[in-house]
Amino acid sequence: MNANIDPRWWQIASLAGLLTYGIVILRFDVTPWRVAAIAGAALATQWICSRAARIAFEWKSAMISALSLSLLMRSNALLPILIAALVAVSSKFLILWNGKHVFNPTNFAIVFMMLASDRVWISPGQWGSAAFFGFLIACAGGFVVFRSMRSDVTLAFLFFWSAILFARAIHLGDPLTIPLHRLENGALLIFSFFMISDPKTTPNSRFGRILFAAMVAGGAWYVQFRLFHTNAFLWSLAVCSLFVPLIDAISKARRFEWNQKEVLVMQRIAAALFVLFITPNVFGFCGFYVAKGDAKLFNKASQVVLVRDDDRTVMTMANDFKGDPREFAVVVPVPTVLEKGQIRVADKAVIDHLDAYSAPRLVEYFDPDPCMVYDMQQRKSVAAESITVAGRVGRDRTLGVTIEARYTVGEYDILILSAKESAGLETWLTENGYRLPAGAREVLGSYIRQNLKFFVAKVNLREQVRMGFNYLRPIQIAYESPKFMLPIRLGTVNAAGPQELFVYALTRKGRVETTNYRTVRLPSDMEIPIYVRSNFSSFYKAMFSEQIRREEMSVVFLEYAWDMNWCDPCAAEPLSREELRKAGVFWLKQENAGGPLDVFITRLHVRYDREHFPDDLVFQETGDRQNFQARYVLRHVFTGKIACGATEYEQSVQKRQEQEAVNLAQLTGWNVDEIRKKMNIQSVRLKKWWEW
Repeated sequence: MNANIDPRWWQIASLAGLLTYGIVILRFDVTPWRVAAIAGAALATQWICSRAARIAFEWKSAMISALSLSLLMRSNALLPILIAALVAVSSKFLILWNGKHVFNPTNFAIVFMMLASDRVWISPGQWGSAAFFGFLIACAGGFVVFRSMRSDVTLAFLFFWSAILFARAIHLGDPLTIPLHRLENGALLIFSFFMISDPKTTPNSRFGRILFAAMVAGGAWYVQFRLFHTNAFLWSLAVCSLFVPLIDAISKARRFEWNQKEVLVMQRIAAALFVLFITPNVFGFCGFYVAKGDAKLFNKASQVVLVRDDDRTVMTMANDFKGDPREFAVVVPVPTVLEKGQIRVADKAVIDHLDAYSAPRLVEYFDPDPCMVYDMQQRKSVAAESITVAGRVGRDRTLGVTIEARYTVGEYDILILSAKESAGLETWLTENGYRLPAGAREVLGSYIRQNLKFFVAKVNLREQVRMGFNYLRPIQIAYESPKFMLPIRLGTVNAAGPQELFVYALTRKGRVETTNYRTVRLPSDMEIPIYVRSNFSSFYKAMFSEQIRREEMSVVFLEYAWDMNWCDPCAAEPLSREELRKAGVFWLKQENAGGPLDVFITRLHVRYDREHFPDDLVFQETGDRQNFQARYVLRHVFTGKIACGATEYEQSVQKRQEQEAVNLAQLTGWNVDEIRKKMNIQSVRLKKWWEW
């Protein structure tokens, strides 16, 4: 291979290939014309700045910035992305030190735009965690880093970040599946191979680059695990880049340099670790249910309402528990000791309304008379069926368990516990009449080391009888924490197989997505046979199971995203202002009763187990306000008398019904021949050219 080939050619080819993969395979919300517009803005800025600086126009650098922005940055509007392209390219000319860029251009533009506007965002979970894709990026990136002579900073960063994750897991007592899952992340590899390795922004000496990699990894740890902000790598790189001139000055003065043998050993160790984490590994709900005696309780399907604004969260938890209320208790890790006023019993009807409003649905259209020249349609929406202590003080101290607070709220007795170690908490719960499932100790220990408290609720039978309820109402808690997550790991401890979780996120800015798993839109707007109308529930369950199978049970599905002020079509009316307040939307004011609701709803649906979802769900609110709903179209054939003998219409109906059968088979995995029988149609066979 010609050693004189500009390494930027490899970088452009690699980034273009990754972008194509993302658009075609992962279904990114990026269109070719948007990529072209970003590239045009970057190239135009490069040309103008080159003319002003009286230097040769270099298009490859601008194209790299354009492709990187297309890969990483998202916005509903094109203008913020175009501004980002302008900022990225112009920063190379305006922010310099000793002839070098101070910031990686793409990194600087992304951070600048995230600080300047709440309508741009980065989706770190968009790449998923497929090991083969990590290997793809590694191979593509390898060309770039080795040809640009910056393989040391990439491998060093991967080494330090891997060490941090594994050390943290060991400290918390977490299984190694958690750090492995976090390392099998396409966003991490893109950052490592295409951003931190920029030769014009990294230190000049090898020692300096190793130090720089350690600083970026350490900064990312602080941002992600102490400040609990998303996109930790980008923030850390932006800050650490300011220290590159100082690192270069120290390295030059002290003449720090590593010899070839030391470099080779370091690179082999980092490369071995990298190969380890891209190799496929074979290794709920917000809490787990524990039962007295031998009662077997399974948390099979749960609903959680998350109301989020800044660091304030209101979480409402509903469950499908069926059994003797005396056998019910729930343990949920919480970030702080809750006061009594922060705990409420919620109205199940509000959650039912949220479910009906956001549920996948059918939409029916009726063909007009094909002989008429006008188009008259009737529409009707059919909503989907919803899937839908105390103890002795002395002994408590011995076990390292403290009862921080004790309340009775509605029909629940509430305890807020803190513990020093998991064995003591497990013993305390056992001695107080609760039998924990096997494996609970390790998960409890992890949360204890993260300084979380434990919210324990059980039914107060006397209060339940007095209040007249014969079912368990949802529990609602309010707290303030930078953590925006659901600790689902406890939900897998005593689960009999995979569980269903529905999350209804109510925010002010826009759609909510997971940052550590891919968030994928459920297939929508496909025409399916009319007979599905009579049993939509079976269709929906089969369709969801088929999508889970195709995605290898590794993604979170988006089923609905909409401004709460309206819907089209509506399976149920939007929630009233009073209902939203009951759901926990604390920013709605009584005095603005006639104004807009200022609420955006996101409905997420995930089927999870311990193998496929080793880590808790971490969320972020994006600036995405594009409306989306999972809906499926039923199109009725015109049944009146066709006076004009519309043969073309009849042929189009036959082809359409065949396509409906194929669509249904693809969505659900059902046998297409069986579907045709239920539709009472035969497979459409197009005539050969000689069969005129």
